[in-house]
Amino acid sequence: MSAVIEVSVAHRLGAFALDADFASDGRLTALFGRSGSGKTSLVNVISGLIRPQYGRVVIDGRVMVDSAIGVFVPKHRRRIGYVFQEARLFPHLSVRQNLLYGRWFAPKAEDGGSKLDDVLDLLGIGHLLQRQPGALSGGEKQRVAIGRALLAKPRLLLMDEPLASLDEERKAEILPYIERLRDGFGIPIVYVSHSIAEVARLATHLVILDQGKVSMSGPTAELMSRPDVPILSTSAEAGSILEARVLRHEPEHGLTILETPAGPLQIGRRKAPEGTALRVRILASDVMLSLKPLDGISALNVLPGTVAAIGARHGDGGALEVRLDCNGAGLLARLTVKSAEQLELRPGSAVYAVIKSVSIDTP
Repeated sequence: MSAVIEVSVAHRLGAFALDADFASDGRLTALFGRSGSGKTSLVNVISGLIRPQYGRVVIDGRVMVDSAIGVFVPKHRRRIGYVFQEARLFPHLSVRQNLLYGRWFAPKAEDGGSKLDDVLDLLGIGHLLQRQPGALSGGEKQRVAIGRALLAKPRLLLMDEPLASLDEERKAEILPYIERLRDGFGIPIVYVSHSIAEVARLATHLVILDQGKVSMSGPTAELMSRPDVPILSTSAEAGSILEARVLRHEPEHGLTILETPAGPLQIGRRKAPEGTALRVRILASDVMLSLKPLDGISALNVLPGTVAAIGARHGDGGALEVRLDCNGAGLLARLTVKSAEQLELRPGSAVYAVIKSVSIDTP
């Protein structure tokens, strides 16, 4: 599959130098990094708010920037939707009027694209049409802002930390709608975040920025399970993601059985029908390793695998990460240095990953 987004730019903003190079064919590309790493600057280059001094930007096969031949498509002609940290709705307009404002920017000659009823259904905001922005919760305002951007029929949607100003309850409210947008609307998304949990749940492609440079870029599941990406692997939220499907339910035990590339997993009961696709997140700190299959333990999930890589020790601390290959799927485990030494772990060692059902997270 050809890349939907291609970026190779260099630009200096005062003392800060942006020198970024990546390509992505993912449905949702996350730009991830610490504050000041260049995420928002890169988004502004893609959107046309910043004209880079050097480089090239291509979106869905259309050249937006090419400094070598003097091409720079102005922002109003790029057809890029932008959702900010704050919803930025017009306070004097109703929700309906705010949404329809987006249509002013849609190409008049095209019949395709987002229809109002489709957007209302996708975002669950049909009952809000007559309200004023002041009567909306933070999550509702952001959903309306997303809807307004979609009605402009963008070829790309940029979301610059859209959940940063929301509390945890409102974040949980809006995340499923972003997933629906990612999976069902056919519009590529570039999503800026410094939250590992958001990236693990939403991103199909991950771009890691550090001091203005792209340090790594690739499929999210692959990068999340590597022990040599310090910004991810040494975090308390370090872990792996697995694509799964609901196999069956055991209501008598309150469990759901999932089919994953790493093997079957038993997790706490979910309300998803059989056959539903889910994304599973397993924290590295919730994975134990054994050299033999274990009997007589409370943990219900024991996955065979081999050690693929062992990360470096955390400074002067006593922990490190181990990447496992479980039938081709990557799984990250966090161990003490002492445990790794006692197990005599090395690349190629056969091990068993032990995971408690109650520790496995799904949306």
